[in-house]
Amino acid sequence: MPPGLIVRHSGFGALLGWVLGVALQLQQPALWSLEVYGALLLAGVLGLGALRLTRRAAPALLLAWAAGALIGVGATGARAVHFAADALDPALQGIDIEATGRIASLPQRSAQGERFEFVVESAARGGQAVALPPRLQLGWYLRPDEAGGAGPGLRAGDRWRFTVRLRSPHGNANPHGFDRERWLWEQGIQATGYVRSGPRDPAPQRLGATPWHPLDRLRQGVAERIEARVHEDPRSAGVLAALVVGDQSAIDRSDWDLFRTTGVAHLMSISGLHVTLFAWLATALVGALWRRLALRWPKALLALPTPWAAGLGGVALATAYALFSGWGVPAQRTVLMLAVVVGLRLSVRQWPWPHVWLLAMAVVLLLDPWALMQAGFWLSFVAVGILFATDPGRRSPAPEGSWPQRAARAFLALLREQGVVTVALAPLTLLLFGQFSVVGLVANLAAIPWVTLLVTPLALLGVFAPPLWDGAAWAVQALSLALQWLAQWPGAALFRPVAPWPLALAAVLGGVLLVLRLPWVVRLSGLMLLWPALLYAPPRPAPGQFELIALDVGQGSAVLLRTAGHSLLYDTGPRYGPQPDAADAGDRVVLPLLRALGERLDTVVVSHSDSDHSGGAPSVQAAQPQARWLSSYDSDAARRCVAGQRWRWDGVDFEVLHPQPDDYDETGRGRLSSNAMSCVLLVSNGAQSAWLGGDIDAAREVRLALARPEQRATVMLAPHHGSQTSSSPVLLNTLRPSLVMVQSGYRNRFNHPAPVVLERYAQRGIPWVNSPGCGAATWRSAEPDRVVCQREVGRRYWHHPGKQENDQSNDHNH
Repeated sequence: MPPGLIVRHSGFGALLGWVLGVALQLQQPALWSLEVYGALLLAGVLGLGALRLTRRAAPALLLAWAAGALIGVGATGARAVHFAADALDPALQGIDIEATGRIASLPQRSAQGERFEFVVESAARGGQAVALPPRLQLGWYLRPDEAGGAGPGLRAGDRWRFTVRLRSPHGNANPHGFDRERWLWEQGIQATGYVRSGPRDPAPQRLGATPWHPLDRLRQGVAERIEARVHEDPRSAGVLAALVVGDQSAIDRSDWDLFRTTGVAHLMSISGLHVTLFAWLATALVGALWRRLALRWPKALLALPTPWAAGLGGVALATAYALFSGWGVPAQRTVLMLAVVVGLRLSVRQWPWPHVWLLAMAVVLLLDPWALMQAGFWLSFVAVGILFATDPGRRSPAPEGSWPQRAARAFLALLREQGVVTVALAPLTLLLFGQFSVVGLVANLAAIPWVTLLVTPLALLGVFAPPLWDGAAWAVQALSLALQWLAQWPGAALFRPVAPWPLALAAVLGGVLLVLRLPWVVRLSGLMLLWPALLYAPPRPAPGQFELIALDVGQGSAVLLRTAGHSLLYDTGPRYGPQPDAADAGDRVVLPLLRALGERLDTVVVSHSDSDHSGGAPSVQAAQPQARWLSSYDSDAARRCVAGQRWRWDGVDFEVLHPQPDDYDETGRGRLSSNAMSCVLLVSNGAQSAWLGGDIDAAREVRLALARPEQRATVMLAPHHGSQTSSSPVLLNTLRPSLVMVQSGYRNRFNHPAPVVLERYAQRGIPWVNSPGCGAATWRSAEPDRVVCQREVGRRYWHHPGKQENDQSNDHNH
């Protein structure tokens, strides 16, 4: 093989090895030492150097691949070790610290206050300097007497001095749930917390503006101008802010649900399509201006020919637009591909498309290795790779013919490309999100030109001519009406259980085969690869057995119980904020798990009305309308839990033990406190049993224990999250549980579980798990001596250590 071809193949192998090396390092449960990563990096560099001595293609390709992989593991691991060295000292959690620094992001405003990133310049406690991580995520929350106010009005680049309380990054850990700790790691944030701004706290001080973060300040100014101009339609204003400055948090939560259902969510952020269109317009504009300039100064063409000026100018302006929009993965990928393609054209070279595609991927991972864990990374690169592979000639529609003929050819090309991408990405979308938009093809055919050619240009030009934002808002409203109509179609979105990765990988390969330019016999074989993932059903307990999953919802409760053919949800998790429309655990935690498992609830039991147990009820009820509902606060007598209610599913008995019928008055209202009215549920298959008691108090525990002294329980859900007013000695001595599950928030302000309760467990030799340290806890009656902690399943080095510890603090659990 010619030396030049060997070099080309070796370069491809090294890039592929780099990507695989990064992927391998991201699977590590714990970091190695810096010396180990340095040795791997050195070995990889030496391996690349040895390529000069290799004259045969196969050994060269293998050596390049191995060297690239070693460099990927070593470089990524070294960066991770360096970053982890700045972690927050655990001794600084939950105490008042005076921090001075600057706002380093576009603040995100909500009814509760503002959230922002903060670069620390100095910090002190009691007059003594302390070391904090360089970058924090802070919230400045409004007090109840300030609700509805304008908030502190933070601006990017401003310096502030205020008192903060911090804690190490920690998020809920649930099967198929959002990994907040990974997201914080990707953002370079090593501590979260909030500003102390109460009447007894030192007043925060604004120390003036700085020249830092001018881009974020500019983005914030544009977002505020959009909000002021389109104030009568805040939902459309949020979409425009997302399209212009990349502030996706401005989009209403219900709108995101609509966009995901109709498959157009990718258009509501700065996508590759937007950047490509902007680059094309910028290239044309720079080229035209350069030609006009050359008419007056002909020497300009000699110094820089028009193609060079247009190409370089277009890439530069596209890069500026991508940076202004937040520099997301799709924008990064597009800018890098544009730069490679323009560079090759200007140098009169042509690379095979896999080399261009893989080079862009490698550079993105060089800038941010942890982008590999983002769903957007895979959707973006797989979509572009599919378009490359299905149109290897990359021919544009022929310019001949009348404009209707050219328009028809362009529409058919768009239809084909959209159909190819939709079919190929369907399995990947199901793998990543557990859902696929059936109406997505129709929605995108209308939404892509509407958003790309009308909404986005009007939104961008509105920066210079604000009245155009009114037209853009009207266009968003019209699109929303059309999408709402599509979302109401029967089966608009397909939900399937998340398949194991071997089946999912085979399904993704099957989707790719279906759209490649291959013989139809080969393409149709892709259906054989798709079928197992589409028909997959997660394993269920055997008849006569049951499974209990205590979800990690923070300071609240939600438990999923499954038998061979039925499922019950006990409590729905908290609402994350005092506002009625605030996010809740039902939408964020419970429903994603139910969809991933393919569950249709038969019954929902909400123990009592406190928001940490009932906050997610509206979301669950809207998504699972077929379920029977029982609670201790419903005005409908048929929907109340009352002692003596029994039913049997698949050989497993369910019984309500409390409240008593006379605990309700004539109007159906509870005579007792909300906690004391908690529905108590006993689940048993004869050999093993589970006892779930909501927030029942000690007095009611004693009455239940004395009424049924023979009652035992294998596993007990700690009443009232382990409060010292519950888990009475009488109850523990009666039930004699083999395991206690505690659901509480990380470093919660109630100090749950209470030390006195943990001492009672210890005196009786009862093991316990707590959701901050365990994550979601899964217990099965078929394996009664084993509990599976989600924090130990698929652990990665950026995760919280997950030690079973009783974190105590007085800081508020925002």
